[in-house]
Amino acid sequence: MHQPNSPDPDMLLQVRNLRIAFRVDKKNTLDAIKGISFDIPYDSTVALVGESGSGKSVSSLAVMGLLPPDTSIVHPGSSVLFEGRELLSMPVSARRALCGKGIAMIFQEPMSSLNPVFAVGFQIGEVLRLHMGMNKRMARARTLALLEEVGIPDPASKIDAYPSQMSGGQQQRVMIAMAIACEPKLLIADEPTTALDVTIQKQIMELIASLQKKHRMSVLFITHDLGLVAEIADRVIVMRHGEVREEGSAAQVFGAPRDCYTQALLHCRPKLGERPLRLPTIDDFLNAGSEPQIILPQRTRGYAPDDENVLVVNKLQKSFWLREGLFGKREFRAVKDVSFTLPRGKTLGVVGESGSGKTTVGLTLLRLHRATGGSVLFEGRDLLAMPDRDYAAYKRRIQIIFQNPYASLNPRFTVGQILLEPMRIHRIGGDDKERTAMVHALLERVGLPAAAFGRYPHEFSGGQRQRIAIARCLTMKPDILVCDESVSALDVSVQAQVLNLLQDLQDEYKMSYIFISHDLSVVRHIADRVMVMHQGSVVEMADSDELYRNPQHPYTRSLLAAIPRGA
Repeated sequence: MHQPNSPDPDMLLQVRNLRIAFRVDKKNTLDAIKGISFDIPYDSTVALVGESGSGKSVSSLAVMGLLPPDTSIVHPGSSVLFEGRELLSMPVSARRALCGKGIAMIFQEPMSSLNPVFAVGFQIGEVLRLHMGMNKRMARARTLALLEEVGIPDPASKIDAYPSQMSGGQQQRVMIAMAIACEPKLLIADEPTTALDVTIQKQIMELIASLQKKHRMSVLFITHDLGLVAEIADRVIVMRHGEVREEGSAAQVFGAPRDCYTQALLHCRPKLGERPLRLPTIDDFLNAGSEPQIILPQRTRGYAPDDENVLVVNKLQKSFWLREGLFGKREFRAVKDVSFTLPRGKTLGVVGESGSGKTTVGLTLLRLHRATGGSVLFEGRDLLAMPDRDYAAYKRRIQIIFQNPYASLNPRFTVGQILLEPMRIHRIGGDDKERTAMVHALLERVGLPAAAFGRYPHEFSGGQRQRIAIARCLTMKPDILVCDESVSALDVSVQAQVLNLLQDLQDEYKMSYIFISHDLSVVRHIADRVMVMHQGSVVEMADSDELYRNPQHPYTRSLLAAIPRGA
């Protein structure tokens, strides 16, 4: 029997009673981690799951020694043992050498982790020169081998490419190559696939699994995607508010979860085989104290022959002209003859990998891109052909919710100013007093307190900011809402709340949605018809149930096959 802080020879990493706080100001601190303990055995995969703010990433940064020294406080009695060595008391130089070689980390967003002014080969080689003592020639040869190992096409040319010249999936592969360069014993992967398409996500997960087997690494996998966790993890640790709520084998946690919070996480995510009228939320479970026994009624989806079409798109085209050589240019056809209809009160799901053209379709419909061909008929009038003066009256009737609400909300405006501005521009409401009353009613409608009116976007969570973005769209009382990856970056619980809100608004106001996403489980839940795009073209379109039950195109089948089936 091992003592609490004594090394266990079977464990690669032992975290004991880890307590971390952050200084809010000179007098106050915020407890982020509240005495958590867990182990990572040799040659195993441990998943750390939970919502944003649960403490997952803070725990991993503490292991890596990357907590900000000026604002973080690691309380006495905390212990992090790596192969029996106490990391928290280790000198900075020794800790840095160990965490570059024995422990490595893959971050969530590769573009913010890779230096944009250096070629990817130089950045990988820098790791090898620093930690392995290689010269430039040896480091370049090893870098080529690593790029090939992680599946980068044509590594001989890509080694001198800059991060901006590579796709998101290739950037993540470069981060993985950098992480495994020194053959670490522990690889920490912090949300490495969150922003990736399902097919790229599957490739990255298969790559990590193969590298783990080859190099006999242990992996600490941090994510909020429970479907993914069920497929890859040996053990699962569920965190909330800086505490461990449940820990056990993957089979136990997913097959018979004991904690009501774990049950809630598992049930909040849309499932391919179910479509309830409303998704259950975290509060539904926590208020009940256990898993609700009520069987949720199911919602039917699909277009009907007598549906009134609010939007008819015919042969929509969009090309971009790329510079080639000194004076030449080349046409890139991003959208190729896309046609579809959108009935009133229905949802068209648009799916496909990055670069398939789905976002370009949405932006072109709103004339944020100028179309190079085709027509978009709204109530019989072609939006693409009308003059700007005539189109101004239609702007408020077709709105868009962007993927990143923080980037689309003015950080210098309060929520009240953000919501009042479009109402003033489009002369909605008689005066500011009436508009303010309407804004307060909208805030209540999207589940935000009245006090939000005077606060700024940075004071809200991601899910709350998305609600603000939805409220801004609702100020226009639109007929059509384009949702561009509007829930892809949200935790499963917040995602359920936003999806329920969108469905309530559609039921109440008969709005039509164009729902753009790479999350096929979410699309099946909310869409009546699904349009599959590949390389700018529509390869398949069918009612939601029919497409998921009987996909016709090989590309559609490959997308569906890549969905994690674990949860």
